Amino acid sequence: MKNSWNKRSLIGIKDLSASEINFLLDTAQKLKESGKSKIDSQFSLKGKRIVNLFLEPSTRTRIAFEVAAKSLDADIISIAEKSSSLTKGESLRDTACNIQALGADAIVLRHSSPGSAHFLSKMIDVPIINAGDGAHEHPSQALLDIFTLREKLGNLKGKKITILGDILFSRVARSNIWGMLKLGAEVTLSGPSTLVPQKMEELGVTVSYDLEKAIDEADAIMLLRIQHERQTQTHFPSLEEYSRMFGLRKNGCKPSAKTLILHPGPINRGVEIDTSLADSENSVIIDQVSNGVIVRMAILHLCCAENNQVIL
Repeated sequence: MKNSWNKRSLIGIKDLSASEINFLLDTAQKLKESGKSKIDSQFSLKGKRIVNLFLEPSTRTRIAFEVAAKSLDADIISIAEKSSSLTKGESLRDTACNIQALGADAIVLRHSSPGSAHFLSKMIDVPIINAGDGAHEHPSQALLDIFTLREKLGNLKGKKITILGDILFSRVARSNIWGMLKLGAEVTLSGPSTLVPQKMEELGVTVSYDLEKAIDEADAIMLLRIQHERQTQTHFPSLEEYSRMFGLRKNGCKPSAKTLILHPGPINRGVEIDTSLADSENSVIIDQVSNGVIVRMAILHLCCAENNQVIL
């Protein structure tokens, strides 16, 4: 299959076609099959400078991009908000323009404002990779989630996926919904009605406030933590009440033995899931983390390589 990727930047899943998603994931699969030996020259980004501009806290995403860049022989520099001139009043645009002027070949941006990655992609000439913009999108997380599901389930067409938790404030949920639907999955959303509005069915998903019904016969369940940092008011009585009603529990509502459990992290053990289930054979949470490096290698290669016309 010849390259069907023609994006300079990765801003969101909503803007990708099913063929583009599959091509990126096929590229990631090829990278994974090559193992940890010296990277094939066709994927190398030797001489490229990647800047991680992370203006929100992050562990997995930031480190995964760092490891991914180094695995492709690129140079990687990570900048946090407290160490940037943004603390002195410099605008995001000026910060990015200066980073470009200093020789960056791409910027991986994490920002609290929805649309920030799209804004920068119009302002500067180097690729922008969205590592999370407010409650809007988190495309690399969705791609690694879908990659993990493809590994375990094969083709997503007709597979039943339940996304459970704080949908309203979750950028991970939005990216996954768009990606999963484009690949033919049947998506159900579940959680408190204050965090899972019925109107989300307009996206082409099913909304269910009955947890047992929502996870019945599901091929996979993706759990989401409560996004306290993006909420301005309380959307449920207490964490204990949330856990009782919508948490996966060993001695309560739990998935069948065949159902995969995913979580983008960080996990709040005892709230959205019991430790015993998070660490069970059903769980592919650690697989998600490992696959995050491979998928981000594919993203960096496709957005940054001088010639990314890879034959798969």
